[in-house]
Amino acid sequence: MMGIEGVVALIIGAALGAFIMTLISKNRLQQLKQMQQEEINGFLHQQIELNKALAISNEKSDNLANRMDQLDGQLEKERELKHEAEKLLVSRDSELINLKQRLEEEKKNLEAIQERSRVEFENVAHRILKQQTADFTITSQKGLLDILTPLRERIQDFEKKVDLTYEKGLKDQSDLKAELLKIYDLSVTLDKDAKNLTNALKSDSKRQGNWGEIILERVLERSGLIKDQEYYLQFSTKNEQGAIMRPDVVIRLPEDKHLVIDSKVSLTAYTEYVSAEEEPLRSKKLREHLDSIRRHIKELSEKRYDQLLGINSPDFVLMFMPVEPAFALAVQADHELFNYAWHERVVIVSPTTLLATLRTVSSIWKFEKQNQNALEIADRGGKLYDKFASFVNDLENIGQNIEKAEKAYQEAHKKLISGSGNLIRQVEQIKIMGVTTKKSLPETLINEADE
Repeated sequence: MMGIEGVVALIIGAALGAFIMTLISKNRLQQLKQMQQEEINGFLHQQIELNKALAISNEKSDNLANRMDQLDGQLEKERELKHEAEKLLVSRDSELINLKQRLEEEKKNLEAIQERSRVEFENVAHRILKQQTADFTITSQKGLLDILTPLRERIQDFEKKVDLTYEKGLKDQSDLKAELLKIYDLSVTLDKDAKNLTNALKSDSKRQGNWGEIILERVLERSGLIKDQEYYLQFSTKNEQGAIMRPDVVIRLPEDKHLVIDSKVSLTAYTEYVSAEEEPLRSKKLREHLDSIRRHIKELSEKRYDQLLGINSPDFVLMFMPVEPAFALAVQADHELFNYAWHERVVIVSPTTLLATLRTVSSIWKFEKQNQNALEIADRGGKLYDKFASFVNDLENIGQNIEKAEKAYQEAHKKLISGSGNLIRQVEQIKIMGVTTKKSLPETLINEADE
């Protein structure tokens, strides 16, 4: 009995052991399956991550390749800019040297012109002082010659014809008489014309003024000054009381200065002096001529042209006497006339002295324009130098940027192909592992990359 029970127990034990082993095997198999599934899931997850990493790596590789292309293009442009800048720098150096040479030449020319101007002005002033006393005699002689030359020619013709008439005899006396009548008629005509001119100047003050303005305009035309730029006729302005004033001529000087010229001096007494034949009457008319001049000086002084609006004039005005003999006669007869006029802030001028003064003003304008040109050249030179300095700084910055770009390019290129963990090899390994791609890296980069 005990043997059977033992066998049964043994069988039951074996069955239980087998059952337990079966359970253990099932659990182990389940665990193995679960572990295998986890490994598969991990591998799939790793595959997904690798695909993501490969995509990111491909994108970075593309971006890096594009960046390298951009850096290559930028580097080439920077090199071209540097080359052009170097060429421009050489050109600007040459321009700067030429400009300095022109400035030096202009400076020398300006100094030479100023020296010639000083010498010329001194010579003109000396000639004016030397010839002023002779002007009256020369002008008077010229006027007399203009009147007497036709008469002298007629007399010479008459003398020739008298000789011929004397040789021919009494039969030509009628011709002689005719010639005498012609000479007489010519003398009467000349005398009549002279009296008409004298009467016209004597009787019509407005005509005297117009005639004086005509002479003044001729002097201005010969002065070298430019009308309506450097001098103005009948310049209209106002005094401090608001009354309209019209100076005959306003001369514009550099630095916005002005000179005022008046030409309305009366010459009635002078024309009467010239036409008078008796000495007492000539003395009387001479005194009237001097009184007329002094009276006009006083009137000009009281007008105070230097205080007119829009006129920046010295405190004196130029009184123009259009007839040289009238001017010379007054100066010779009244030695204090110039001092009196100067005391009244008036300077008396004749056509000769005014022309010399205006020529000097014209020369001053020429020097002023040359000075302005020299200043403009100097200003342009300064601006060119500043621009050149700025250009050099920009060129230096371009060079530094080129060096930085080249250095950045080398660093990026090194990361791309150098070392065992370079980007090219990493992304190629991912591709080898089976990642699907649409693009490929350039063979040159792959060959350059370290293993």
